[in-house]
Formats: sequence, C-alpha cells, structure tokens
Amino acid sequence: MVLVLWSPRGSGAAVSPAVSSRDLPHPASDEIRLEDVLHALSDPMRLRIVRELAGARGELSCSHFDLPVTKSTTTHHFRVLRESGVIRQVYRGTAKMNGLRRDDLDELFPGLLAALLDAAARQAVRLAG
Repeated sequence: MVLVLWSPRGSGAAVSPAVSSRDLPHPASDEIRLEDVLHALSDPMRLRIVRELAGARGELSCSHFDLPVTKSTTTHHFRVLRESGVIRQVYRGTAKMNGLRRDDLDELFPGLLAALLDAAARQAVRLAG
C-alpha cells in the first residue's frame, strides 16, 4: 500500500509507505539493552508472562494469560516487555499475539534468558513448598 500526499504548492506528490495503526514498535535487535531487559524481567507479572511464553510451542494471545491484575495493568506489562525487546507482538486478525524473542536475546546475551528462567523455576518451587 502506498500513501500519496498532495503538495499545496503543486510541486507534485510525495510517496511514503503507509504505516498501519496496528503496527507495534519494537526495538531492532542491535537496540536491545541489557538494563532494559533486566528491568522488564524484574517484575513478577512480567516474569510470569515470559515463563509462559518460554514454555509455549509458539505465540500466545494476550487473552491466554490469566494475570491477577487489571486489563490496563496487563497491557502495561506487555508494552514494557515489547519495548525492552523481550517479546514481539503482532496482530493476527483481532488477536494480539506474543512471542519470546529468544533468538535475539540469546545472541546478544548468551545464557542470560536460560539462567533467568531456570532461577525463576527454582524460586517458584521453593516458594510453593
């Protein structure tokens, strides 16, 4: 799709790609910063989301997650994860689908995600017992 903009001086049309209002901003892999990832994963609800995504075989919709917080707070958590580069969100029809950016994170910070997920799993067992 191409958007043509009319110029009031009659100098012709400028052409630029149309951007859908449903496109969500994500950092490029070389823009992902360690401190942003660690901040995003420091919240128990966001860590819970990431643990579920890590255990999934593919993408999960936002409605899949049953978090004990309001819808607006859930939306905030997903936005923090997306903007930090931990997850990728895309619309598929009316559903917003979420996927862990495991390949990007593993390339940038080898072993970090695996270590964090392992530590979170051990903590969950410890706190449940």
